[in-house]
Order: sequence, then C-alpha cells, then structure tokens
Amino acid sequence: MTLLRTLATAFCLVTLCVLVVPTAMADDSNRETVVTFSGPVEVPGVGAQTLPAGTYVFKILDSQSDRHIVQIFNQDKTHVFTTILAIPNYRLRVTDKTVITFRERPAGEPEALRAWFYPGHAWGEQFVYAKSRAIELAKETNEPVLATPIELATAPVEALKTAPVEAVDPKGEPMELAKVVEPPPVAAAEPQTAALEPLPKTASPLPLIGLLGLLALFGGFALSLGSKRTA
Repeated sequence: MTLLRTLATAFCLVTLCVLVVPTAMADDSNRETVVTFSGPVEVPGVGAQTLPAGTYVFKILDSQSDRHIVQIFNQDKTHVFTTILAIPNYRLRVTDKTVITFRERPAGEPEALRAWFYPGHAWGEQFVYAKSRAIELAKETNEPVLATPIELATAPVEALKTAPVEAVDPKGEPMELAKVVEPPPVAAAEPQTAALEPLPKTASPLPLIGLLGLLALFGGFALSLGSKRTA
C-alpha cells in the first residue's frame, strides 16, 4: 500500500506541473511591463510622437519569427497610445531587470525609444520608425535606424505583420538589416561522442516480493508446527 501511495503522489505532482507550466508561459509571452519615464520620450508613430513623463504599460500584442508587434498603454491599460513594429535583437548579457535603451538627441529634444529588453531574455525588441522619421533620427543621432515605408500609427496590425523593414544609415541611405540587428552568437559545435548502448532493463521487484512472502509463510508454518510439538 505504501508503494502504491508513493506512486500515486508522484503521478499527482507530475500532473500538477503539466497543468501549471502552460499558464506561466502564457503570462510571459506578452511580456507585460510597467515602465515609468522621468521625462518625455519619442516613440514610433506619425512624425515625432512624444509621450510625456509618466507610467506606461508595454505589451507584445503579436509575435512572429522575424518581428514583434508591441503596444504601449496608459497605466490602467484603458488606452493604447501606439502600436509599434519591432525586430527581435540579441544582447550578450542577460539581466534580471527591464532594460530600455534610447537614441541620444540634441539638448532639449526628447530621447527616442530604441529597444526594450524583458528580464531574463536574451532577445529584445528593437523598434522600427516610419522611414521619413527614421532618416531624420539617423542623421541626428549619427547611427543607423530601423525603418518601414508604411505609416505605423494608421496601419492595421495585419499590415505590420508583413510590412517591409530596412535600416537607414546617417546619410539616409539604406543598409543591410543584419548590420543593425545583431544576430545571436554561433554556438560552438558539440564534440561527437560514441553512441552508448542502452543499459539492460532491471528485473521487476514483484517476483522478489512474492518469494519473500512465501518464505515468511513457510516460516510461520514451521514455527506453528514447532510450537505444537513442544506442547
């Protein structure tokens, strides 16, 4: 009975893990993050769209293998300020805190949103600007900016999923996207090892248990006969 109870308990624990894990993954998939800006921040949109200092909520609305769609809400998530197209970008050092990077602007100008990294993730979101604004930012910041020819603020989500994305250099010329979005490092090839033959399966303990039971039965029978003869 003890063995059966142990097996039943283990089965229940495994079942519980199977039921809980998908819920945790679903919560992590949208990467909901509360962010507080101490000053105004420019975000992708029509022209130079600026969010005033305050608290906002970042969430991933949809994701595909080569792009993500991010929405920025007000603090109580009742209003969407903007829906942004982003390209997954890699960072070498993973942190346990949210990291948001900006493009430095001239004095008096709001910083422009560049990328957002979720805690514990090597991949973050590098934001894409409308091409006309991306060219201006690239010249102001003297660094490449991701760009798309569609108007982000008015484009439906379905259009963002297939919108072309490129990078523009500080001269406003197109450049290879791979030179701006850093790919993950190439993993070193694992050394090949000889295939190991599977170990033989161990015998079931049931025959041994049965044998012990028979020995105990015969032992009890022998003791009973011995006590009768003594009497």
